[in-house]
Amino acid sequence: MKRILLSILALTLPFLTVAQETAEKGLDQIIDEGFKPVSDFFSSVIFFTIGGTPFVLILLVLSALFFTIYFGFPNIRYFAKAINVVRGKYDDVEGHGIEGNPEVNIVEGDIKDTIRDESKEGEVSHFQALATAVSGTVGNGNIAGVALAIALGGPGATFWMIICGLLGMSTKFVECTLGVQYRDVGEDGTVYGGPMYYLSKGLKEKGFVWLGKIAAVIFAIFCIGGSFGGGNAAQSNQATVVLKELLGLESTAAGFWIGIILAILVGIIIIGGIKRIASVTEKVVPFMALLYIIACLYIIFSNFSFIDDAIGMIITEAFNPKAIGVGGVIGVLLVGFKRAAFSNEAGAGSASIAHSAVKTKYSASEGLVALLEPFIDTVVICTMTALVIIIFNSEGAFAYGGDGSGAVIIDGVSYEGAGITQKAFAKYIPFSNVFLTIAVVLFAVSTMISWSYYGLQSWKFLFGRGKKADLVYKLLFLTFVVIGAAASMKSIWDFSDAMIFAMVFPNMIGLYFLFPVVKKQLARYFAAIKASQK
Repeated sequence: MKRILLSILALTLPFLTVAQETAEKGLDQIIDEGFKPVSDFFSSVIFFTIGGTPFVLILLVLSALFFTIYFGFPNIRYFAKAINVVRGKYDDVEGHGIEGNPEVNIVEGDIKDTIRDESKEGEVSHFQALATAVSGTVGNGNIAGVALAIALGGPGATFWMIICGLLGMSTKFVECTLGVQYRDVGEDGTVYGGPMYYLSKGLKEKGFVWLGKIAAVIFAIFCIGGSFGGGNAAQSNQATVVLKELLGLESTAAGFWIGIILAILVGIIIIGGIKRIASVTEKVVPFMALLYIIACLYIIFSNFSFIDDAIGMIITEAFNPKAIGVGGVIGVLLVGFKRAAFSNEAGAGSASIAHSAVKTKYSASEGLVALLEPFIDTVVICTMTALVIIIFNSEGAFAYGGDGSGAVIIDGVSYEGAGITQKAFAKYIPFSNVFLTIAVVLFAVSTMISWSYYGLQSWKFLFGRGKKADLVYKLLFLTFVVIGAAASMKSIWDFSDAMIFAMVFPNMIGLYFLFPVVKKQLARYFAAIKASQK
């Protein structure tokens, strides 16, 4: 592994040298000029409107509503059962596990000879799969993205974020069940899964071979783009913002060097494969989420008398917004849904890549686990962030809506994204700039390492499973860590939005063709549970 790391660093060095020289000339401006036409193009294509509303958001909302109704509100009915699956209550039903000493069969972080018995397929536990997927969704979308939504749409955007999160639970259940159902397992036991596989294999079963192949390729391309953008550059960008603020650094070169450090840290982790990623995320994600939630709860309950007012504003302004320039109720709804969908990725299909690596012989078991993601990500963490910002702004620290760019003026200084959340924390928690910086960096790193796995799986699908192909992808991925750290927020986030939402279109083709398979697998899993309890 050391040789691989040294190879990556050696190959990356020429790019980084050029990047440093560029940084000294004004990298922010150069990156913005390079990214703007790309971002504008993809945004115009992906976010085309029908009646003034982006079609991709209509597709997400109506699809989530359809799956919620078709499966009888699984987001509510199966919530407790999903928790029990994560706890391991039904592990005896699934019968997974590796006999003897598994360490002797580990090759480059992956377990060999686990495909021979269906009950031994997979590489990680339910909890590890959930932690890996949550680490890919719980990121700076929960800090910077929520702040952006509130700045643009006001408190009412929170209401629509919650609704999107609740509906997204059903979509996540469907796509992650399919991810396990149609996964591919290599001869060495390495698992390959996600929309690429349920599109190509599932649609082939339905007699639509070429449609499945084309949709799978399109998804893989957009997923790679998403891994470079929303799952990488956007994360390193916000981590750099708070680090530069904490350390008082102003030069563009500072962002470059922060990016180098982040790239090295991420590179060490992602070389280990899904097992290394899972072992890191199962420790980091619960810790950082708990730490962040405690801080939010402290601020919220320190302002207990204002909680009811904040909740009232969230509900009333969802239907009677006061934010300027967002286009009334529809505008606030779109802001809320867009930021929630970006944060929890329900409908994009990305999380099914992580969930497909789980050790189970019942695909629906992991679908149930997956429905917890949007709840944790959006209903809990995003809502807490929103309440903190709304409470902070109770005395009019900034004007909702601002200039329409997402930036707001606080005490004569312009803030955007994580900077707004950081300002809110600073009012109530001493030295919170240090705490929030740590939280943002942990969110960013955990998201990047999970998305590196998503992008690599898509890369393997397109270019094969050789070590050279892997090395090329990881080199590109680590380069984007540096680019994101040095660039400005708007160009990176516009590109990130476009890439992640682009994944929705091919993914939805698979969900609509294959959702009856999910119903069949759910019944199969419940029957097994029932039989085991007799």
